[in-house]
Amino acid sequence: MSSASQSRPWDVHRLPSAQGRNFLVTGGNAGIGYFAAEQLAATGAVVVLGCRDAAKAGAAVTSIRSRVSGARVRHLRLDLADLSSLKTAADRLDLDHLDAVVHNAGVALDDLPRRETGDGHELMFATNHLGHFALTRWLAPLLSAAPAGRIVTVGSFAARSERLDLDDLQSTRDYRPKRTYGRSKLAQMCFGFELDRRLRAVGSTVLSVVAHPGGALDSLTPSRPPVRVTTPGQRLRALPAGLLVQGKDAGAWPVVRAVLDAQVQGGQLWGPRAFGLRGTPRREPVPSHMADPAVAARLWAASAELAGTDPHLGFR
Repeated sequence: MSSASQSRPWDVHRLPSAQGRNFLVTGGNAGIGYFAAEQLAATGAVVVLGCRDAAKAGAAVTSIRSRVSGARVRHLRLDLADLSSLKTAADRLDLDHLDAVVHNAGVALDDLPRRETGDGHELMFATNHLGHFALTRWLAPLLSAAPAGRIVTVGSFAARSERLDLDDLQSTRDYRPKRTYGRSKLAQMCFGFELDRRLRAVGSTVLSVVAHPGGALDSLTPSRPPVRVTTPGQRLRALPAGLLVQGKDAGAWPVVRAVLDAQVQGGQLWGPRAFGLRGTPRREPVPSHMADPAVAARLWAASAELAGTDPHLGFR
């Protein structure tokens, strides 16, 4: 890379070329994942949308192709709540290397009762954290085959005020949907930071980075029919909130920078510039409760056992 391109400030609207690179975005059919995929497709990379629903994925592919000339985008059927299906999904990627995976897909429930996957795991913890933990294991060979693979975990502002209950990771005793969601995102972020420590320890070329979208509202998000339509009325009512938060298109900016910027290093946290809620992406200090090695070690051991996966996740 030339010194000129290194010194030029990062511009969310002028992304570097990523020709020849392959990216997988889980949950790339909606929300932050959709906009991350759309922005990454504009770099010339191959972008794979990993999602459960083929019709929704098809709508997202159509939308990206209509906005990005020559976009190389396709769908991979991926159900993070079904752990036994993940190896097959990774095999079906049909790539010789993977330059980055964006662990973005998530379930956010806000009502009772507590729900479980077919494997018997609480649905939000299973989809948001365990599924991505297990998927990493099956993507490890493809990420290691890239010159500088990256695993970008999409966290949430909701995780800042939560703490993990290591004796009740799946909220079996005390299920409150919002808190369980925040804890599932905290588990993901702890995993992202611990993963980088472990990758460094084994001398891997792969980096693990954590990014979060800040405050990202549907009502401030530009329309992408048929994926999502935001009415003028919704946008008007949301304008006052726009002083503090932003749309999901801007919420994707820290994620995209974590994937593309050659200056980004493993173990970093990236989020929006203004109070961590809105604006262009910048590096943030990692909150201490997300980087506690003792908590991370217990979470890691429990996750490997629950997911029935190799605790080294294929990196040795």
